[in-house]
Amino acid sequence: MTYQLTDDQIQIRDLIRRVATERVAPRADAIDRSAEYPHDMYALLKELGLFTLPFPEAYGGAGSVMSACIAVEEFGRVCYNTGYLLVVQWTPFGAILEGGTEEQKARLLPGLASGELRGALSITESQSGSDVSGIRTTARRHHQDGYVLNGSKIWCTNSHIADFMLVAAKTLDEEGKPLGINLFIVDRETPGLTIGREEDKMGARGVASCPLFFDDAIISADNRLGPEGGQGFKVAMEALNTSRPIVAARAVGIAQGAIDHTIRFIQDRVAFGQTISNFQGVRWMVADMVTQTEAARQLVYRTASLVDAGVTGRELAPMAAMAKLFASDVAMKVATDAVQLFGAAGISNEYPINRYFRDAKVVQIIEGTNQIQRNIVADSVLGRVKKN
Repeated sequence: MTYQLTDDQIQIRDLIRRVATERVAPRADAIDRSAEYPHDMYALLKELGLFTLPFPEAYGGAGSVMSACIAVEEFGRVCYNTGYLLVVQWTPFGAILEGGTEEQKARLLPGLASGELRGALSITESQSGSDVSGIRTTARRHHQDGYVLNGSKIWCTNSHIADFMLVAAKTLDEEGKPLGINLFIVDRETPGLTIGREEDKMGARGVASCPLFFDDAIISADNRLGPEGGQGFKVAMEALNTSRPIVAARAVGIAQGAIDHTIRFIQDRVAFGQTISNFQGVRWMVADMVTQTEAARQLVYRTASLVDAGVTGRELAPMAAMAKLFASDVAMKVATDAVQLFGAAGISNEYPINRYFRDAKVVQIIEGTNQIQRNIVADSVLGRVKKN
């Protein structure tokens, strides 16, 4: 299956590119340096109605992951953090759309689409990042038609400002027998929930990540996502799988932005009597950067087109994994080469290129490490590793 941007998608791209250049780019360095949540950028995204892009038409959206990828790439090209504001909104949306009840969808999706509500997803724990099965946070059945949540989470991005969080926990019956893993909708005002201090991050600094602590937090059964037990979590994880191209699009944006800055720099800087861009070694480096970035873009957009065509499950999983791991590895390589071409200026905070370098490293790790993505791809062609 190939992809081709529609007229509407081209218009979305051109609009966002103009807005990103005129209104977002001037704020990018300040957001990174201060590590303060960019309320003005959130208001801009809300004003433009961009939170709706991947939502079905019933919620005022375009129902297009491709359009969402375009938006994230264009913002990521000038400001990773502004593009991140979209992604953290869309991750819980996808899970609720796939695994939520009609009541849960009616309660939360319109607000996420309009920007009136902000969400977050919390899976990672100190001992279980990639190993989701190692989750220790528990949701034990309570006799009053609910659950008691106990445990802790780390790296919950957007939790400092989210109205609710989707929290992964091991579901237990009243006797403590494990039933599987579920996601639970946890309101930020829930008694027993404490949101910890913001992490001082290397990259993605404008959207904070915080630990969560649960001490006998009572959660209504109405806030359990999907059927009780492992099936409910599988439904939600499939939704995360379909959103992986959007994560990969951030990496493409980083790579393209690094190229944009590099080209301007090497065309202005003079060494040995000529501009740096005239040296063959430099030109070849740029050629490789551009080629790798375009290859990543093609893979990401093709995967997005598969999602929009309704492809799911085992057919989608390896493509989504390839898109994420390849695009983020390309972003890291391109950003590294860009810093090299900047020379000493590349390690100075006076130039923005180090911001792209730091943000690229983040994307290789978050939303499923690239090692895990490689496992998914290998499993799709070799089968899962058999344990003796």
